[in-house]
Amino acid sequence: MKSENSRRHTREEKIEALGRVIDTLDRLRVECPWDRKQTNASLRPNSIEEMYELSDALLNDDTPNIAKELGDVLLHILFYAKIGEEKDQFDIADVADKLNAKLIFRHPHVFGDAVATDAHGVELNWEQIKLKEKGGNRTVLEGVPNSLPSLIKAYRIQEKAANSGFDWEKREDVWQKVKEEIGEFEAEARKAEEADTKISEADRLRLTGEMGDLIFSLVNASRLYKINPDTALELTNAKFIRRFNYIEQQAAAKGIALKDLTLGQMEELWQEAKSFEKSGEE
Repeated sequence: MKSENSRRHTREEKIEALGRVIDTLDRLRVECPWDRKQTNASLRPNSIEEMYELSDALLNDDTPNIAKELGDVLLHILFYAKIGEEKDQFDIADVADKLNAKLIFRHPHVFGDAVATDAHGVELNWEQIKLKEKGGNRTVLEGVPNSLPSLIKAYRIQEKAANSGFDWEKREDVWQKVKEEIGEFEAEARKAEEADTKISEADRLRLTGEMGDLIFSLVNASRLYKINPDTALELTNAKFIRRFNYIEQQAAAKGIALKDLTLGQMEELWQEAKSFEKSGEE
């Protein structure tokens, strides 16, 4: 008998637990009207939502919720496999076998004679292996899904290009590119504002392109410093929400509507929120 605090299970216990979920899903697919009517298309939006919920738990290092959200994601994997089985296309064993074969094929430094002394070496091997795989990517960037959010897509594009040798020689060099893109955006913005107080659609399109270039260069800087820009931005989003909520709470406590605060009053409360955060970190 394992202790109550033990988180270790034997291989047999893990397989049995997975089997119980598969059995439960099989029954629900027959007896539950909601589960019975689900399709790949109807499940897809929920699957995306579950991944974002898992992402939140991971970002907050919320162990209980990580386990819970992983279960929700696992349910969707099993559900898609069940639908594939009903269509006589594939089942969960096929999914697992394909995954296992891919893991072995993509890790020749473990299961073969290839050599990779660090994580970067493994990544370089992966890009070459993916190009060689039967039915795999025909080009380096083909492996980046079109449906990825733009920020994550930019990061993955740059990673793959870098793993093919298209990268900055020194990290410091990227800052020249960032400054260049800031200058180009500022120049376009000044030109548009001087021409008319109301920015035209043509001006907006040019500014959009320049802003895209600027953001892309900042993503590149993030990558070179081994910072995931999506994680960085999400941390800043959370920080902004905390501080703005503080402003709103303080206004409510004083019986003042948020919209009735002056910008100076808001800034003062913002600085208070920052001070409380810093004192909490010490």
